[in-house]
Amino acid sequence: MKKISGKILVTGADGFIGSHLVEALISEDCDVRALVFYNSFNSWGWLDTICEDYKKELEVVAGDIRDPFGVRKIIEGCDVVLNLAALISIPFSYRSPSTYIDTNIKGALNVLQAAHELGVKKVIQTSTSEVYGTAQFVPITEKHPLQGQSPYSASKIGADQLAMSYFYSYGTPISIIRPFNTFGPRQSMRAVIPTIIAQIASGQKKIKLGSLTPTRDFNYVSDIVQGFILAAKSEQCIGQAINLGSNFEVSIGETVQLISEIMKVQVETEQEGQRVRPEKSEVERLWACNLKAKQILNWTPVYGGRAGFVKGLEETIAWFSNEDNLRSYKSNIYNI
Repeated sequence: MKKISGKILVTGADGFIGSHLVEALISEDCDVRALVFYNSFNSWGWLDTICEDYKKELEVVAGDIRDPFGVRKIIEGCDVVLNLAALISIPFSYRSPSTYIDTNIKGALNVLQAAHELGVKKVIQTSTSEVYGTAQFVPITEKHPLQGQSPYSASKIGADQLAMSYFYSYGTPISIIRPFNTFGPRQSMRAVIPTIIAQIASGQKKIKLGSLTPTRDFNYVSDIVQGFILAAKSEQCIGQAINLGSNFEVSIGETVQLISEIMKVQVETEQEGQRVRPEKSEVERLWACNLKAKQILNWTPVYGGRAGFVKGLEETIAWFSNEDNLRSYKSNIYNI
């Protein structure tokens, strides 16, 4: 398939999925500008760890998605914008909901308004499976009702609706990509799979977790990155929200068992109160229908089904088990 033409802006490029996406785009000889969060350490986040040859091909800009003036300046000269900048921790959204409105909704607004004014050719707004809440039917299609069961999910619903409003009101070429639970190297310890792996890799035999009964549709990061790239190349997905999911459902408890088997360690689980979501806020079941992604984007997960999930876990475990990588994390504390 053809490469994406013109300059591509990736916001949230310093994060987990964003850094993998930047690498994949550069590997396809794309012209990439990466927005990283401004900080006094001059850190590019995970982009600091990519190979030096890729860094030479990359334009990195530090800024803040919440700043409309800075965002407009950064988008100038770009043809495609992939907006991955967001606050994503659900527990932190209980504590500081206003920051999620500022970052996830107002940040999206800044991108959308600048893209509208500057005539950007394509905007990809990143959503999340959390916008569906606990499944009312499975597998979950894009027609499933949206339910804000946490301040985080409510902020992402707001951003999705705002994005579509720009498509309907101004004809801004918007696509919404809705990844289900993504995992892989570089993921934050705020996510359950790295939490399990890191505790085991650090020698702990009793793993502290939240609820074990909820089910998730886990997706290896390279599959999700490929979905973003296909969406950026597609004209058929404009004005559409599209799930990226493996169509494979597994419980957190089963995930612990699989990881412990791969790591050849017997572990016990201990429920820790601070890791448990409020009862009505917990999303009990997520299971994606990916038919629309297959039809419109010709996207099929390489790491699909149980075998694909296990393969992705093996690669993730190998990365986190490397002492140099594990040292970047605080696995002995709860990361809100």
